[in-house]
Amino acid sequence: MTTALTPNAVSRSADPIKSEVDYETLAAKFRPIFADIAQAVVERERDHVLPFQQIDALKKAGFGAVRVPTTHGGSGASIPQLIRLLVELSSADSNITQALRGHFAFVEDRLVADPGPERDTWLRRFAEGQLVGNAWTEIGDVALGEANTKVSPAPDADHFLANGAKFYSTGSIFADWIDLYSQRTDTGAFVIAAVEARQPGVTHSDDWNGFGQQTTGSGSSVYENAIVQPENIFDFSTRFKYQTAFYQLFHLATLAGIAKAATTEISRRVASRTRTFSHGNAPRYAQDSQIQQVVGEVSSAAFAAEAVALHAAQSSQWAYEAAFSGSPEEEKAANIAAEIDSGRGQVASIGLVVPATAKIFDALGASGVSRDLDLDRFWRNARTVASHNPVVFKSKVVGDYEINGTEPIYVWAIGTAPTEKDVQA
Repeated sequence: MTTALTPNAVSRSADPIKSEVDYETLAAKFRPIFADIAQAVVERERDHVLPFQQIDALKKAGFGAVRVPTTHGGSGASIPQLIRLLVELSSADSNITQALRGHFAFVEDRLVADPGPERDTWLRRFAEGQLVGNAWTEIGDVALGEANTKVSPAPDADHFLANGAKFYSTGSIFADWIDLYSQRTDTGAFVIAAVEARQPGVTHSDDWNGFGQQTTGSGSSVYENAIVQPENIFDFSTRFKYQTAFYQLFHLATLAGIAKAATTEISRRVASRTRTFSHGNAPRYAQDSQIQQVVGEVSSAAFAAEAVALHAAQSSQWAYEAAFSGSPEEEKAANIAAEIDSGRGQVASIGLVVPATAKIFDALGASGVSRDLDLDRFWRNARTVASHNPVVFKSKVVGDYEINGTEPIYVWAIGTAPTEKDVQA
């Protein structure tokens, strides 16, 4: 039997960021940029043009600092407000939301870090517009739970050197810094190394070849004696505890935004269509009750996916605030709620959005599959996002919690599975 978890009566011994701004005021600052981003999204998708200009516009407008307190030059947005913004951004271009996922996770980690000059330095960098990319996953022969990427003390110097290679380096090609998961050679500790992205020892490649989310900059990155300053190495054990749930919120926002964009696009095309079928139900296509039903189902899926994302975001906000509560019991309960709710959200949203983005073709017929329209991007992108963090495992985690009260795994890894011989040893 599970215990009910509710984000009520959060005790606070510090002053975590709650909502410091009205959402409409916050969103109004970025909506013109979102509109510009949406203008050429089809061309970028079709011609594989990375959104450097679009991300730069967001960067200059302070989008990367929306979670930073107003006292440190940011917008002071809560996590639910951030997710609402990301749904709107994803409706314009779902690739950009995913490209910024690693940045906001690093920001979140710095927000819950101990106060002091080092934290203030990072908050200032975010307020100045500096962005952080993500480079955690390795491919090839890396063992499960290990990291082939290493950081080592430089001989006769006061800095460290990073060496290794990463795949799925999402957003790093656009970034000023890279959140690099690695292992220290001197202590064996797993760490995050904040690596300056534009130095001679770092190489970025746009070699991600998935059929969806093609312009996220999720290609490989290579580190050859890349310099890392000691103050930019953080023990992974200190990473913010609701990180997996927080990362998943970006996928929930992305799926919701894709569904909203698909609804807008299919509605517009149905409304303007002049041709109809002899065996249809109305003289005008837009009046056909069965076509209206299809659009209504897609719209309803988009509505539900956004509601799911925002509900899950409330649990992560509780986890954020509980980090300041001084109560280990409350923090644990909040972290469980954030993880379970993000998992439930993943299962629910995938089941809504992936079918809905395929259903739009039922409303247009053969003309809807024209490559010029690129309407398949909605399904391709949704299906690609849905393939992150395999949904079958999330269903299992939620089910195990509901049946047995099993605490979820907060941080998971991917790599070569141990052999039977390794397990026996």
